[in-house]
Amino acid sequence: ALGAPAEPFAPQPQFTTLHEALPGLVTAVQAVDDAPRIHLDFETDDVEAETARLLALGAERISQWQECQVLRVPGGHVVCVLPVETDPETFRAQANVWP
Repeated sequence: ALGAPAEPFAPQPQFTTLHEALPGLVTAVQAVDDAPRIHLDFETDDVEAETARLLALGAERISQWQECQVLRVPGGHVVCVLPVETDPETFRAQANVWP
């Protein structure tokens, strides 16, 4: 649908990555046995601090999966806060710092 090449994500086969679907972003999709929904991952160099920031903004902690924190944001969507998986140099160059 996005015109981007799809490739399986080898470490976690339930995910498929869409390269350059959005410039500068890694987009991944996952098949789930549930209602359709949007799921965002927040990649961070400080999972604990980013989780605290999102909780302070009204998110609710649902669970933990591996090193990721799973949260439900006020709009009802599920998001994950995960440690850096991007090449460290790319992450440092492109990361946003949120207040």
